[in-house]
Amino acid sequence: MRQLQKILYPFSLLYGGILRLRNYLYNQQILESTVYDFPVICVGNLSMGGTGKSPMIEYLVRLLATQYHLGTLSRGYKRETKGYIEVTTAHTALEVGDEPLQFKRKFKPLLVAVCEDRRKGIEQMRKRQKPPEVILLDDAFQHRRVQPNLSILLSTYNDLYTQDCVLPAGNLREPKVGARRAQLIVVTKCPVELSKAERQNIIQAIQPKPEQLVFFSCITYADQVTNGKQHIPLQVLQDAFTLVTGIAKPKPLVDFLKAKGFSVKHKQFPDHHNFSRQEIETLEAEPFIITTEKDFVRLSEYISPEKLFYLPIKMEFIADAASFDQRIKKHVQAYA
Repeated sequence: MRQLQKILYPFSLLYGGILRLRNYLYNQQILESTVYDFPVICVGNLSMGGTGKSPMIEYLVRLLATQYHLGTLSRGYKRETKGYIEVTTAHTALEVGDEPLQFKRKFKPLLVAVCEDRRKGIEQMRKRQKPPEVILLDDAFQHRRVQPNLSILLSTYNDLYTQDCVLPAGNLREPKVGARRAQLIVVTKCPVELSKAERQNIIQAIQPKPEQLVFFSCITYADQVTNGKQHIPLQVLQDAFTLVTGIAKPKPLVDFLKAKGFSVKHKQFPDHHNFSRQEIETLEAEPFIITTEKDFVRLSEYISPEKLFYLPIKMEFIADAASFDQRIKKHVQAYA
């Protein structure tokens, strides 16, 4: 693998140079970037997938939804449609993408929209009779045509962007210096028991600007699986289930279930995988399936609910949750 990285590294230098030029043109306002006079909060990353953007969006929705009319805007990755669509619970994942549909089903009053052109998407959302007061941009850190007034950059504990390089030799979408555009950096999927000393070591590796704040979060799993109607406590589950995942990094989920004493039979698919008819038929033959909430959104269109359940997750901060919440609320209130 290391030998392959050496072979690919010159291409990473070339690609990184192109991206640096692109970012320079935006930073110097040679390329136009739209600025907004209302709260536009971007959640994104430098790495390819698996940093916990959806749990962060859901955290922000829970934090702000009682006080503000919110909207989320996503590209709608791997959908088979184009253009601006406002998501309803009647849509399918193929029509709007799995994560936007997950947001809408979980937070029904929330305005959820998809559009590959974020600028156009924001314009359409603001034309509504009741426009959102705050827009959350899901995975738009590299979409420089819009300029969010608050950017939250995510990077996973086990795969920090500081230890990586640009595609194709590495896993970064743009050079590490791009992290300087963020106001907040969140190291996600940390061990719950992460010590203060280790947090300080990570902050030293990140080398944030004086005005950048660094936070640490972990993923917590529910003590039961659900299909939306039925709830089954983990302690009464038997080993006779199949774990099905189509996410970038399923290892933490697998490790969690193993730590609970389960012998995990795991069928792993690529992130945002669109299941084929043959794959669905194979899965239908399984007596009981546990999956992620994102995968449940896609699989529930094909597999009977009696045998399909997901394990809910939440993002929680390791210390300083109040400081993070205050920073977000202060930013939004500044536009009131």
